[in-house]
Amino acid sequence: MGRTMEADIRIVEEAKKPRSMNPKKFALWLFMVSVVMLFGAWTSAYLVKRAEPGWSSFDLPAQFWLSSLIIVVSSGTMIWARHAARKDNLAHTKAALGLTTLLGAVFLACQWSAWQKMVAMNHYFAGSGSNTSSSFIYVLTGFHGVHIVSGLVFLLLVLGATFKFNVHSKNMLKIEMCATYWHFLGGLWLYLFVFLLLNR
Repeated sequence: MGRTMEADIRIVEEAKKPRSMNPKKFALWLFMVSVVMLFGAWTSAYLVKRAEPGWSSFDLPAQFWLSSLIIVVSSGTMIWARHAARKDNLAHTKAALGLTTLLGAVFLACQWSAWQKMVAMNHYFAGSGSNTSSSFIYVLTGFHGVHIVSGLVFLLLVLGATFKFNVHSKNMLKIEMCATYWHFLGGLWLYLFVFLLLNR
């Protein structure tokens, strides 16, 4: 009887304990919310400028389509990495993180190639031949690219931690945060790409 009461009391006490998010995860989510607000402001400004006289639209470089495919595949390899870490399969975790990092670098290369294509079409960020439409595309894709670079740094740090056996089923914080951020960047790119397709 006494043991049953003690168990009931323990259950009630545990239920009353507030569930709190890890401070690092909370900081990451705050950062991602700020990024969403930033890009939301830019896309809103894009729509306002688009309604003004002098707007000149053009076809998006084909490289943006390839970039979209690459970022989707990289999300798949990131899921693989997280799943492998949960199973303590460090060999697969390392391979998946390395592949995700490589795909991220290829994504950036595609974006650079897209910029070169825009220049070849006489669409510049500013100056002769530039227009508001092309300037916005450089800003949106450029700042997203900066965040991709930060994501690659995060990936390399987690990969390094994996080689030091600091990422495994009992220590998932780093890889879970990295996965969250990488999927966020992928979703952000897909949003920007669809937005630009629908609002040229």
